[in-house]
Amino acid sequence: MTTLVCLETVSRRSFASALEWPGWCRSGRSEEDAVTTLAAYCGRYELVSKKAGIRFPIEPAEQFEVVERLSGNATTQFGAPAIAADYERRAVDRAEAKRLAALVNASWQVFAAVLAGAPVELRKGPRGGGRDRDQIAAHVVEAEITYARKLGIRLGHDIDEVRSAILERLGTPSGGGTHDEKEWLPRYAARRIAWHVLDHAWEIEDKS
Repeated sequence: MTTLVCLETVSRRSFASALEWPGWCRSGRSEEDAVTTLAAYCGRYELVSKKAGIRFPIEPAEQFEVVERLSGNATTQFGAPAIAADYERRAVDRAEAKRLAALVNASWQVFAAVLAGAPVELRKGPRGGGRDRDQIAAHVVEAEITYARKLGIRLGHDIDEVRSAILERLGTPSGGGTHDEKEWLPRYAARRIAWHVLDHAWEIEDKS
């Protein structure tokens, strides 16, 4: 089974994203570095697919196929995948919508499990920088409330309610179409939301 990958690049950063696996997305200083890191995280992402009840292809990292190259923007340079791929503009049928929602939900489950097992204080960088566990958890919640608005979801700060609404939106078939900064398409939203929560889950694991 081929793993479809898009590359989003600016001058000093590149993101490699597995388009059919929301959240399996890593960055590097070059396209090659990003793809190498993506492959290195294959085993960590497999836990997400298992929690979602979706079969992960055997050795998917050995069968990467780069199908799109995207020019990044200031958000890419800052450190987040910001450009929707052409693949993500396609319609989403009922089965794919259910799959997207399941993988995003599984990403949240992985994050919750990591939080439960992590110390309150995390290892800091060489200059003492970095957030502790609860600060990261709060940041993830605030980010998801913002992300929900990109899907037309405007609720309060009850994260369980917000996440339920996100899953309902992602789990609904979509006709695809135009993506912009104010209104995200479901495939891109799933990728961005899952990437963000897993990026911080793996950060907490590595600093615990």
